[in-house]
Amino acid sequence: MSDELFALPRERVELAPGAWHVPDWLAPDEQRELVVAARSWAAPPAGMRQVVMPSGGVMSVRSVSLGLHWEPYRYTEFLPDGERVKPFPALLGALARRAVLDVYGSVPADPYDIGLVNFYDAQAKMGLHRDADEDSPAPVVSLSIGDTCVFRFGNTETRTRPWTDVDLRTGDLVVFGGPSRLAYHGVPKIRPGTGGSAGGLTGGRLNITIRASGRRGDG
Repeated sequence: MSDELFALPRERVELAPGAWHVPDWLAPDEQRELVVAARSWAAPPAGMRQVVMPSGGVMSVRSVSLGLHWEPYRYTEFLPDGERVKPFPALLGALARRAVLDVYGSVPADPYDIGLVNFYDAQAKMGLHRDADEDSPAPVVSLSIGDTCVFRFGNTETRTRPWTDVDLRTGDLVVFGGPSRLAYHGVPKIRPGTGGSAGGLTGGRLNITIRASGRRGDG
């Protein structure tokens, strides 16, 4: 009975003004394509690593940047060891435009040019934070593959309540822009063993976040 309930269609939900959760947005073949691509993006050089925060703490997720490298709290073209960041894939730009058009009915003027791929194992978490290092107000596009996570979407003023917790399953899309573009959000929990293998990931959660930098060719 539980498997039947899990398979019931889920409706898209507005988490906050301008922020939408769209279940099952990525088809299984699209998920598998992204998993294969992510494995190549994660490989050296400029591959997947754990980000060290200014406080000295090490993030529990493993990440790889595409297009521009994110380090707290700025974007650069090079990693701390001098390696140049991998190019931004056209595949992610096309997915971001499709997602925003699906949710809002139009696409932003600024092109999508930054990808951040995060891998969560069973113990990994992401504290509440804002995506505030971009110059563009274009909506953030977030794709989930693999294990279900608890996604916490908060408010724009503080890391404290009010917030909304929602389970993100494999194939789910979250897009947030407009009044929620700078909302705090995070992942307090992963639900191990819930992803299945249809999407090509046998364990853990893959999150691909796509953003527009707003840079105008100034290097």
